[in-house]
Amino acid sequence: MSHADNIRVDGTVTKVHSGGIFQIECEGDVKILARLSGRMRRFRIRVLLGDKVTVAVSPYEPARGLIVRRLG
Repeated sequence: MSHADNIRVDGTVTKVHSGGIFQIECEGDVKILARLSGRMRRFRIRVLLGDKVTVAVSPYEPARGLIVRRLG
């Protein structure tokens, strides 16, 4: 499966867990557990509570994803 098959969803960070895991709440009260993508870790982009982010979600596991962009 390639990265082009992922679904992009916008949401807000509602909880920060240990180990770099974040809980994202999307529209419709959908909650996703997400971690930072490799490029965001490489360039040390910080994600804080309340930030709006874009999450790439696999169609096979819609409850988990990767944070690919911080919107602010």
